[in-house]
Amino acid sequence: MSAATLIGMNACSSDFLKEDAGHLYTDALLETGDGALAMAAGLYGNIRWHFGYEWAYGITLYGCDEFTNGADLTAEPWNTYDNRLQPLDCTTALGAANNNCPPVSGLWNQMYYGISTANLVIAKAAQVSDEDSRNKALGEAYFLRGYNYYRLFAQYGGVVIQTEPANGDVKKSYTRASEDETLSQVIADLEQAYNLLPTSKWRGNGTWTKYTAAHFLAKALLFRQSERCSSWNSAYDKNADLNRVIALCDEVIAACPLAADYADLFANWTGVNCPNENLSEILMAAEHNADATTQGRFGNRTYNYFSPQFSNFSGGWIKRGAYIGEMDFQRCRPTEYTYSAFDNVNDARMWKTFKTVYGLNNQQMKADDTVDKDGNVTKGMKSTYGLTDAQCPAIGDQGAIFILNKKSDHRFDGEPYGTFGRGGQAHTFINPETGKWVPNAFVNFMNGQYVLYNYGVSGNTATSNVFCGINKTADGSRTAEKGDAHRDVIMARTGETYLVKAEAQVRQGKYQEALQTVNILRARGQWKKGEDRSYYTDGSMAFLKADGGMADNSIAGNNSNCKDAGGKTLTMSEAYYASHLHKNTYYLSTGIAETTDASSLQIASYSQLPQEDEDILTAIGATSDYDRMLNFIFNERTRELLGEWNRWEELSRAGLLISRAKAFNPEARANITANKHELRPIPQSFIDALQNEDGSNLTDEQKRAWQNPGY
Repeated sequence: MSAATLIGMNACSSDFLKEDAGHLYTDALLETGDGALAMAAGLYGNIRWHFGYEWAYGITLYGCDEFTNGADLTAEPWNTYDNRLQPLDCTTALGAANNNCPPVSGLWNQMYYGISTANLVIAKAAQVSDEDSRNKALGEAYFLRGYNYYRLFAQYGGVVIQTEPANGDVKKSYTRASEDETLSQVIADLEQAYNLLPTSKWRGNGTWTKYTAAHFLAKALLFRQSERCSSWNSAYDKNADLNRVIALCDEVIAACPLAADYADLFANWTGVNCPNENLSEILMAAEHNADATTQGRFGNRTYNYFSPQFSNFSGGWIKRGAYIGEMDFQRCRPTEYTYSAFDNVNDARMWKTFKTVYGLNNQQMKADDTVDKDGNVTKGMKSTYGLTDAQCPAIGDQGAIFILNKKSDHRFDGEPYGTFGRGGQAHTFINPETGKWVPNAFVNFMNGQYVLYNYGVSGNTATSNVFCGINKTADGSRTAEKGDAHRDVIMARTGETYLVKAEAQVRQGKYQEALQTVNILRARGQWKKGEDRSYYTDGSMAFLKADGGMADNSIAGNNSNCKDAGGKTLTMSEAYYASHLHKNTYYLSTGIAETTDASSLQIASYSQLPQEDEDILTAIGATSDYDRMLNFIFNERTRELLGEWNRWEELSRAGLLISRAKAFNPEARANITANKHELRPIPQSFIDALQNEDGSNLTDEQKRAWQNPGY
């Protein structure tokens, strides 16, 4: 915190440190305008924690309907809900695959660190005489405190509420607030932030504004009228809350319009602090850059978590490196539901999100057999796979493809283009579009059955390392294969605001109005006239200026770990061009004729939803208008917000976590339990440290009273 303060003061008041003022490094600093703003700037560092390690996905995306685990089992308990997900942090001694398993205490501890600092700013900044500085500092402190309590409430329910600075005191006696009291604190803090924060991004990108507060205030009020609060929310006027939600959303929507192209939010990331990080749609982001001195404890590790393990299953045809914008840690494997939720013909968001083609960047096999001086024969592609010269791929051809077809698509039944498979298996797939053998070729559906998860190296569908990943975190500016990423992580945007508004309308029974709200969002997701539907890009492009990046990566001229057919080592730039082909499998996946016409995702009536939605609603047994439309909103959240770090909290809030996880996450299905897993366990490390007011330790019965049901 002290380091953050000094950094902030250098930025906000460089003249201050020219004075002999070392004795003033106390709380008194917070009673000056510059000091208060400097400490408030330090609050922003707290949100970086969310994306610094395995907890980024473990507590937000696992155990839901959209993602399950791949073959890596680092955070498996969070997805399977087995007995390792308990009040004690899961270590190897308690059955974790490794010591990187996200701790149950992680969010609890980190949110209270931020709350403690916010309390200090609030207590002291109120004495700042300059109104503008005072309001800005207080607005940011109230926002972070409200946001952190929101995250605590969403995960744990009622928690300890602290609104006064600790002032060095060590306190061990606390009272747990009720859910009502905790959410009321969230709403009160966000109301304060809404009233105090400016409308402008006065600090630059990432500044919390009035509209950031409005978005989360709307979410908090929606939470209060959601299913998880149904046992006590009758004390609040439902329509008053929901009308306020809609009014706040309208304010955000008017002031912070959607980006024109969905690809600009994630795919068209061109480098550190690129223009798209300042889109009006972005309401909150965890800021990162390439300056090591401001990195702090937690860098951006999110680029590790959404890619299949191509370096393992590809048979050596695809090598990983900084020239590819993601690492293949294969943590978050999309479920059959996730692929099926999209209209793969008309929804451009699918093709601007999923990475369906990897280029061949390492020549594992020559075309012809070769014989060494001792007469030993090394078989080539032609004799191994029965290929012609024209069918043999080379550097820069397709190394891996994923065909995202539909369950109703029978074009691949009987494998008319040869057998599908990965590089470590003999297979014969010839891409009909290129006429070449593809070393790794996978299809979603054959014979009306989901088959993509059958191709994993383990042979176990529950731990498949073969899947089609998403690109929202790809970063080609990394200068080391495992170095931290430099791009910001979007935490809230207006695309979600539309869906918050639409859900409020659903809860009011205004189903057609909700559909009209969603249709505005879906209009952005349609193909526009003239678009090349086969084009693909992602944040890998930041690697080279010539391919769309803002600057050449400093390692672009270095040697890579890839070789061509003659054994020559490729440079990093050559490996980049071989890997990043700017192509997808749209036409192969859909089977439609090539077109540049506009498409439509508009829905005319809530009584007749798209087939993708009707199939999902049938699978979960949603029949009433309310259940159908509420689940439709969550289907749309998948299409718009896939992988954006809030799925578990949203499903838990709306009472949909259990039903949808059971329906669509095979690994979660057996263990997830109603009236238990909608909340996380209160960390045992916190409970064990508690004492009564007289200094005595809590009894076992008192400890049990602190814990959430079922743990």
